[in-house]
Amino acid sequence: QVQLQESGPGLVKPSQTLSLTCTVSGCSITTNYYYWSWIRQPPGKGLEWIGYIAYSGSTYYSPSLKSRTSISRDTSKNQFTLQLSSVTPEDTAVYYCAHNEGDYGSYDYWGQGTQVTVSS
Repeated sequence: QVQLQESGPGLVKPSQTLSLTCTVSGCSITTNYYYWSWIRQPPGKGLEWIGYIAYSGSTYYSPSLKSRTSISRDTSKNQFTLQLSSVTPEDTAVYYCAHNEGDYGSYDYWGQGTQVTVSS
């Protein structure tokens, strides 16, 4: 059973960098054709895809967030990490990590989500 767990600070000050880690259990993040995404949901809004890191280590980001986003991984810990720089209150959201398989697979495993609030 694949499980994902987000961790990181729940409060970030404006202009700082948000950093979240997703710890994966039940499979290796380097398993062929597995993709590992970050997705967020601002209050009162729908889900917004942020980006992914693939089994190969390649990354792809939402064009609207690309300039501020970096996703990396630590294969020895089976973790992947989101960094979002220069945050504003508009980045306040519940952040999820999720898995899908293949280029067009649906998200089949999700973390429980973690609330991040951007406020001074």
